[in-house]
Amino acid sequence: MGVFPVTSENGGVTCIRDAAWAIVWEPETDTHVYRRNIDVAFSADGIIHVGPGYAGPVDEEIPGQDVFVIPGLVDVHSHPHLEPSYKGIREEHGVPEQFMTGLYERGQAFHVAEDGRKAGAEVAYSELLASGVTSLADLSSPFDGWIDLMAKSGLRGFLGAGYASARWYMSNRHQLQFDWNEQGGRQGMEHAIAVMKAAEAHPSGRLSGVVYPAQIDTCTEDLLRDSADLALESGRPVTTHAAQSAVEFNIMVDRHGKTPIQFARDIGFLGANTLLGHAIFIDEHSWLHWHSKEDLKALVDSKTSVAHCPTPFSRYGQTLQDLGRYLRAGVNIGIGTDVSPHNLIEEMRTAAILARVTAEDIDTVHTSDLFHAATIGGANALLRDDIGRLWPGKKADIVLVDLADVTMMPARDPLRSLVYTAAERAVRDVYVDGRKVVEDRKVLTLDRRDAALRLAEAQARMIAAVPEHDYLGRTADEVTPLSLPIK
Repeated sequence: MGVFPVTSENGGVTCIRDAAWAIVWEPETDTHVYRRNIDVAFSADGIIHVGPGYAGPVDEEIPGQDVFVIPGLVDVHSHPHLEPSYKGIREEHGVPEQFMTGLYERGQAFHVAEDGRKAGAEVAYSELLASGVTSLADLSSPFDGWIDLMAKSGLRGFLGAGYASARWYMSNRHQLQFDWNEQGGRQGMEHAIAVMKAAEAHPSGRLSGVVYPAQIDTCTEDLLRDSADLALESGRPVTTHAAQSAVEFNIMVDRHGKTPIQFARDIGFLGANTLLGHAIFIDEHSWLHWHSKEDLKALVDSKTSVAHCPTPFSRYGQTLQDLGRYLRAGVNIGIGTDVSPHNLIEEMRTAAILARVTAEDIDTVHTSDLFHAATIGGANALLRDDIGRLWPGKKADIVLVDLADVTMMPARDPLRSLVYTAAERAVRDVYVDGRKVVEDRKVLTLDRRDAALRLAEAQARMIAAVPEHDYLGRTADEVTPLSLPIK
């Protein structure tokens, strides 16, 4: 299959000997295939060997008879600092007057403090590692210690420090309003540049930056143009939320007479290094009844990638229509975790099911499409060709799935068993850069329980403060009632 030469810098070599199943990259087609009964050898410097009969040096040998080896998953869109604090709050929260989304009302009412953001990030990083994610695009509001925490987690981090020219606010349930501060947006961009440079200079060597103007409707045209230019000049990806709600779609039409995607195209924001968060409400979406049919072509022609995060939108009764259409058109798709739980395997499952329901066609997407998006598609969106692929010379970001776990048995088709049944329950060991970060289902780099306890305390304070922030002075229970009454 291929061998990457071992040098003196490779350090200790680990070999998974005679792995029962593996998902291996094929360079000629840039796709994945199954391989059976092969050796996978790797070190801190990368993957050394993928194939039968590895005869090189070995410092640790892992029996592979019950092992399914896959490349580490690539999560292209996540807000770990925020979403875990919404557990028990956002699952059924939506505003019918805003086309069912609860994004804007929740954002104005619930404000988690910085210690809660840090605890939330630790909880989310732990969930991600435990479900086989090795690379993460973390789109967050920076907090003290963010870079060091990401490095400590062991993840390969793509840090996007968010900035914007405006913030959302509400004075009634049916209108979204904007408090503009263009100077604040510029200052935020300068701070984001400093954060990206600090991440890229971190001694771990696993951190890099993503240019992240937060939303297409909260940034001025100039700020978006300058963000796109910065990304091109620096060789970084650029991302923003666009076409994420019907509310946003209508606001952009009111402002510019064109859809969010067409606006982004016309100002030069789309491109091969651009990753759009969601791109659900394009002009062909059935909820919009819009006259044009240009948005999908604009994405394809510009080689723009889309971060597909199905779970949060499905909770509002919304879905991208349909994923198979985007893929057949030629859009590069990555998968993200835009809500708790941060579980990319479950997102793959949800994406497949919703696509088939929307299309009324079981063949609109296949499991292989979703795994491609969660690995190669995500890597391509982040401008990386050395992750998301099990092949000599690529980064040693590797996941060992336990075929002996009852949730994987029988494993006639182990990828289907993993995606549709087992999920994180069968993820046994995870390596990033050849370093073990999950062992026998336990995250080694972070204290998940301690972080969860600190998050619970921060959430309690956030809930108590809701009447101070909500435009109607409501309590948290009035904004988003409990699922059952307390009697």
